[in-house]
Amino acid sequence: MPLHKDDPGSVGGYKLLDRLGAGGMGVVYRGRARSGREVAVKVVHAQYAQDGVFRARFRQEIAAVRKVSGAFTAPVVDADPDAARPWMATQYVPGLSLATRIREQGPVGEAELRRLALGLVEALRDIHRAGVVHRDLKPANVLIAGDGPRVIDFGISRAAENSTLTETGQMIGTPPFMSPEQLTDARSVGPASDVFSLGALLVFTLTGRGPFDADSPYLTAYRVVHDAPVLDGVRQPLRDILERCLAKEAADRPRLDELAKEFAAVLPEGDDEDPATVILGAKASPDTGAAGRPGRRRRVRPLLAATGTVGALVLGLTAYLLIGPGQAESPDRALPDGWLPWQTTVFETQAGGVQMGTSGGGRTPAGEPACLTHQDAVYCAGDDIPPVRLDARTGRTLWRADAATIDPEKETYNAVLLGVRDGTLLVQQSIMTFEDDETSPSDIVGLDARTGKRLWTQHVRDENVDLALSAGLVLTSDDGGSSVTARDPRTGAVRWSVPLPKGYYCSFRPGGREAYGECTWLGDSVREQLILVLDPADGSARRLTTPADSGLAGTVDGRLVLLRSPDTDELIVEGGQYDRTELVDPDTGARTTVKLAGSLEGEPTLSGGMLWFVSDGGVVTAVSPLTGEQRWRTRTSLEQPGAATYDAAADTVYLATGSGRVAALDGRDGTVLWETLPRTGASSGMLGPGVLLYEGALVVATGDGTVFSLDPADPERRPGSG
Repeated sequence: MPLHKDDPGSVGGYKLLDRLGAGGMGVVYRGRARSGREVAVKVVHAQYAQDGVFRARFRQEIAAVRKVSGAFTAPVVDADPDAARPWMATQYVPGLSLATRIREQGPVGEAELRRLALGLVEALRDIHRAGVVHRDLKPANVLIAGDGPRVIDFGISRAAENSTLTETGQMIGTPPFMSPEQLTDARSVGPASDVFSLGALLVFTLTGRGPFDADSPYLTAYRVVHDAPVLDGVRQPLRDILERCLAKEAADRPRLDELAKEFAAVLPEGDDEDPATVILGAKASPDTGAAGRPGRRRRVRPLLAATGTVGALVLGLTAYLLIGPGQAESPDRALPDGWLPWQTTVFETQAGGVQMGTSGGGRTPAGEPACLTHQDAVYCAGDDIPPVRLDARTGRTLWRADAATIDPEKETYNAVLLGVRDGTLLVQQSIMTFEDDETSPSDIVGLDARTGKRLWTQHVRDENVDLALSAGLVLTSDDGGSSVTARDPRTGAVRWSVPLPKGYYCSFRPGGREAYGECTWLGDSVREQLILVLDPADGSARRLTTPADSGLAGTVDGRLVLLRSPDTDELIVEGGQYDRTELVDPDTGARTTVKLAGSLEGEPTLSGGMLWFVSDGGVVTAVSPLTGEQRWRTRTSLEQPGAATYDAAADTVYLATGSGRVAALDGRDGTVLWETLPRTGASSGMLGPGVLLYEGALVVATGDGTVFSLDPADPERRPGSG
């Protein structure tokens, strides 16, 4: 839904793109961080912001979501419960709510219910392990993503040991999905209450009716407490299981571990090929390597180093199930001279004792650093992380740029790397003030890549333009977004300036011989998008019209590759859903539509002539953009990995998570070559970083500021191990 006229343009430094929904307590927006990551931003209605109890409850929601992490929840990214209008940003999950799915398409069958039920059980296990009770599990709070459900909205959840805010006599919840104890004695509510809600939700999903439906919420609440559930249309043996979930006494309801086993036993598996089956079908042969193909050079290593932790045993068992008994075929490429495995951090304590990398004002630490490799260097920057250059061979810090002077109690500093060109590191810098959620105009800074010395600075306005280093030029906007200006990377001198289409927001793609700008209409109505093709010599532009549901993925064989959504009423977004590509000749505008082999979800990367889709549940799908043919589909055990990195020289796909887990897949058939253990104990809660290539080595940055480099032929080799 488009933004309303009175909606803010940004909240907490996140640019608001559109509305996802609104309720009695607040509005949820789709927002974008300066890094390009998309988030769901929940903002409390102004009339509740002055209510001390409500503000405390919102603070409790933030605390609850921060405690929970797992494949079937949407983790918190950033929050400010003390803002004039409190807000919270969580990972953006594209997809319909279960309520919308059932309203538009009707009840689901038992085969489809299996995936939902097992995913929700797993989500509740993660929530309860964190000591939290959700208290409002209902169809509207379940999002249907491509790789399983996501439980959202912890607005009335509470820690199991703290019931202060729910002892006021208020009835908090949604009656058709509330447990009897929520209605009669809120202080006694525990994990079993969520089991009751799960049972009611699954009945509704199967039949389109709740087990206690009535003409008014008061009568519904009475039936929840006193009447037997109505389970017409639910067949045995599932009926018996749901009946036990809906028992009036909490002690009579099954535990989640029991439910997982029972649902798996009685709910039929779907007809669609399970990604795990694809992997299990590609077992290694002792003579020829994975999938029976001879001839590939390999080094055989233990998949995971033996440790004494339960986590390692779980990962080891997962790896055994995925790819066989402890051995994997690994890429073997020449490593750079003088390279050894290394691990370091981008953070440094500044004058006054402020550690760069942790925000002030009592707010949550910002996201992980973003890094890039260039020649023998690794450059990193981020929220409260000034630009830093590391030696790609050793990890040693070579220089660290001076950050803008800020008051850490009131402001935060942000740096975004645009790229390296002509010996210059190009950085976009800005400062945000907590009190008014305002971001100052950005500065584009050119730093000498070798020394870190500042070469030039230019004040820019970027309301309508995503700044980029493209076609060898720095593309900026100096007049509030009405035109785009190309600057020399080394000196900042203006090369040319051309007007932008009025009323559009334009994002320019990095790299390439021509500058491609993807422009989205900002008005209330839905309009076609524009692709600008700019000549880097003089800025002369060609305009191509594209559908509103399209997104530019890149180029193949000289043609633009657009990804299209199956729902033309829903704008395409990062990590969205796609069912076809559109190939466009940038010179003539001629286009060809290619149907994909099924509807695909996840973060897309176009590289090596292939589309690599990565879901936040760890499923990787390889598809040809030219034919739509699916080459392979593989499930890894990584949770919330970032976009795929394809190494053409090794024909290998790499993924990483915010905790530093890394996986390698054979680019030809998707065989999992290896997966590593986490490098850090914590993740930012967002999708993981992209894996960077440094000749034959890999470089990964994690959510806590750790940066490390590993040998893909010996991924468990650590610094100092020889």
